[in-house]
Amino acid sequence: MGKSKLLFITHEMSPFLELTKIAEITRQLPQAMQEKGYEIRILMPRFGNINERRNRLHEVIRLSGMNIIINDNDNPLIIKVASIPAARMQVYFLDNEEYFQRKHVFGDKDGKFYADNDERMIFFCKGALETVKKLGWAPDIIHCHGWMSALVPAYLKTTYKDDPTFKHSKIIYSIYENDFNDKLSADFAQKAVMSNMTEEHIDAYKEGTNSALYTGAIQYSDGIVLGSENIDAFVLNNVKNSNKSVLEFDSTADFENYYNFYDEITNDELVHVA
Repeated sequence: MGKSKLLFITHEMSPFLELTKIAEITRQLPQAMQEKGYEIRILMPRFGNINERRNRLHEVIRLSGMNIIINDNDNPLIIKVASIPAARMQVYFLDNEEYFQRKHVFGDKDGKFYADNDERMIFFCKGALETVKKLGWAPDIIHCHGWMSALVPAYLKTTYKDDPTFKHSKIIYSIYENDFNDKLSADFAQKAVMSNMTEEHIDAYKEGTNSALYTGAIQYSDGIVLGSENIDAFVLNNVKNSNKSVLEFDSTADFENYYNFYDEITNDELVHVA
């Protein structure tokens, strides 16, 4: 058997973009798991304030050229890659001029939440899964971080559930403190629906709040990680009522607990079959 494959999907990662503690975790955790023997891939958006020259990003021609459809509009997807030499890891960046080439990340210079953050999120989640398909790389575990990746679990359990790339993948979602107090657009749920889905499939998401996005992700994930000490009470209650495997918050930098949790999640199905 080859190495187990572990995919990270995140909207931030050090040193490329540092907004919250997620950036630190998504930098250190993949390296720790690589040292444990996992084969790693990392996907994140190529926001406009990520310096391409300093971080040595370059386009991956064989992966670029796809279009992601949102609201009947074709949106070109460009894939770029950068390496972290010290960790021998590659990070794939999803780029689109309209959605990501801005000076600020989630709000304008005055802090006003971008009106199209819903479409930017949908583009990223769809684009991430299509990129992995094009890579021809079937992950054993997909670990999502941050609200911008919250639709990935829903898509994997519906549209992509029988796709050869993902049908054996286990999904883990990390819950953090709420990052925003705004709402995504009123027609967010309608835009987010993919093939083999209805709006009922994303009913838990439809309020478009940070808590709602986390709640939807909880519903479709195989395991939940509590990544912060201070988690919204509504979200935490949903975690407790989900009957999902949960990795409790741990303030130490020892990632052995993640390694054991991944092992628990991947072996859970084998136990049930036995």
